[in-house]
Amino acid sequence: MNNMKLRFRNGLGKAFTMSYDDGVEQDVRLIELMRKNGIKGTFNLSAGCFAKKGIVYPTGQVHRRMDKDTCISVYQGNDIEVAIHGYTHPFLEAVPAPTAMMEIIRDRTELEEAFGCIIRGMAYPYGTYDDHVVDILRMAGIAYSRTVEARANFDIPKDWLRMGATCHHNHPKLNELLDIFVNETPTARQDAFLFYLWGHSYEFEGDNNWQLIESFLEKIGGRSNVWYATNIEIVDYVNAFRSLIFSVHADSAYNPSAIDVWAQVDNRVVHFPAGKTVKL
Repeated sequence: MNNMKLRFRNGLGKAFTMSYDDGVEQDVRLIELMRKNGIKGTFNLSAGCFAKKGIVYPTGQVHRRMDKDTCISVYQGNDIEVAIHGYTHPFLEAVPAPTAMMEIIRDRTELEEAFGCIIRGMAYPYGTYDDHVVDILRMAGIAYSRTVEARANFDIPKDWLRMGATCHHNHPKLNELLDIFVNETPTARQDAFLFYLWGHSYEFEGDNNWQLIESFLEKIGGRSNVWYATNIEIVDYVNAFRSLIFSVHADSAYNPSAIDVWAQVDNRVVHFPAGKTVKL
């Protein structure tokens, strides 16, 4: 073996995921668009910021959070991951460490109770953090946290707790990146492409540009050569790939994880079943 590069589920060379914040009413429309185009994604919620039941927002207000019961109803299904966003959506690096830990643990606890699942993902409130916050997330059992960094590429993140996205939906190069992702294929010496989009769905209403995300999802969705996944599915898959154990001569590899993974090995795609050793 001279070269090995990551491929996604079933040997696919591309993956797409989304991450949207705040639990706002416009997420309902966004999820409808996602499902229409076969796309999965992650929604980051602050359990301490749920709206009061029956709230009536002032005319013209675009940032409209949903109440807890509505959120539980909206964010259901295997195509949706719920992640945390800080219990009260604070600047985590600007509060004492015990407060930051409480913000993470309380948000995680209440969302797990509400949605009946284990929650391990996060997006940083306001996109801000420091090394101490990262340490707190690690101790609190958070597997990844999205920043607001726009990498403007399809590279696989190396640090899940400082994870940048490909871009925000208002990035000036959005369509250029979309065209590259759709039309190009990773070579045998490139890892698979990951397109990671983030934003807030209320921005589509505020900017009066719902057509932007509608046309984007229509173009990127429904493709047989793309794996559509939630954020945590991407993280778990890549970590499983990175956990492969090789023999001294790299002529066999053991997959110790519970997830099947694939790789481009020289000029062929190889499947590494969960818990199995594969001759190369």
